[in-house]
Amino acid sequence: MALIVQKYGGTSVGTLERIQAVADRVIRCKEAGDDIVVVLSAMSGETNRLLGLAQEIDENASEREKDVLVSTGEQVTIALLSIALQKKGCDAISMTGDQIRMHTDNAHGKARITDIDDHNIHAHLKDNKVVVIAGFQGRSPDNYITTLGRGGSDTTAVAIAAALKADECQIYTDVDGVYTTDPRVEPKARRLESITFEEMLEMASLGAKVLQIRAVEFAGKYNVPLRVLSSFTEGNGTLISYEGNKMESPVISGIAFNRDEASLTILGVPDKPSVAASILAPIGDANIDVDMIIQNSMGDNTADFTFTVHRNDYKRAKELLEETSSKLGAREVQGKDSLAKISIVGVGMMNHPGVAKTMFETLGDEGINMQLISTSEIKVSVVVDEKYLELAVRALHSAYNLEQ
Repeated sequence: MALIVQKYGGTSVGTLERIQAVADRVIRCKEAGDDIVVVLSAMSGETNRLLGLAQEIDENASEREKDVLVSTGEQVTIALLSIALQKKGCDAISMTGDQIRMHTDNAHGKARITDIDDHNIHAHLKDNKVVVIAGFQGRSPDNYITTLGRGGSDTTAVAIAAALKADECQIYTDVDGVYTTDPRVEPKARRLESITFEEMLEMASLGAKVLQIRAVEFAGKYNVPLRVLSSFTEGNGTLISYEGNKMESPVISGIAFNRDEASLTILGVPDKPSVAASILAPIGDANIDVDMIIQNSMGDNTADFTFTVHRNDYKRAKELLEETSSKLGAREVQGKDSLAKISIVGVGMMNHPGVAKTMFETLGDEGINMQLISTSEIKVSVVVDEKYLELAVRALHSAYNLEQ
């Protein structure tokens, strides 16, 4: 007997027909002798619909109330799946994040899990029930409902798997695994049989939408066997582990991208050690994530400082930067919100020089200008104009022979 945590995304529970199909799959696993915990997202599009209602009333609705609102989406799906399972003769019980005591911090809309009390889950498993849990939500120290941010149901599932010491955490979605890149952009993209935690972490952080980055972090930290599968077709999916597939050992495992990049530059700030903290502190205090950072000394005791943020945060970040510019006596603030980031990822590049050279030459041959560059041991990222994104991805996929 194994303990399996299964997570189903919004498209997997998007209709009553799909919920019935999930119930059938869960029952098959249960009949095989496994203990099953199921984590669900809201129906596809439901979170956006609920946020749209709030937006119609107040564009500046409080984050606390929005958490209360959008958390109801998952309550609908867990109740419906539990009803479907019970109708089919499978004992099941639905539980909200609060009922399983999913403790988080106070950051509404972007909460982080601090602790899980697994007593209630184990009690129901001992009664031979399938436990159906609402993803994406928890409870703050003030006993308020919190949500974990988009894709938070993945994080919920992996965190629960870690707390329960589950044998495997299975992420069911609308794709049958992790691909070398998005097949909607490059039809020749290939499904990977396996990938390392390090590579998946980079790909998730760089824009791959298959898994949320915090889910991969949890899985890697607590060594939770993680598998990405399709709820629509049968197959082995993609296994995410520490070692990946040593026999394959590719130089580049995949290409990740993010269409929603924006850059901000503050020109002519004092060139001294404390300037970076002065610039980024207000951005961080506003809970805005900063990605790439570049500082150039100009030789006249001033420097230009550039960083990137998500496009949704661009307007607020630019306002904060302009306030900082006035305080520092900077010359000007510039920004651009029509950028994309493209990244090549692979543990194999650590032992293969010339990987970046191939990337730069390929983009140059296509006439694509790189505006920012960032590297680590297993990835190279570039920022380009968004209009060149798909051309760049296809060209790089071919250059590294990822279709083979």
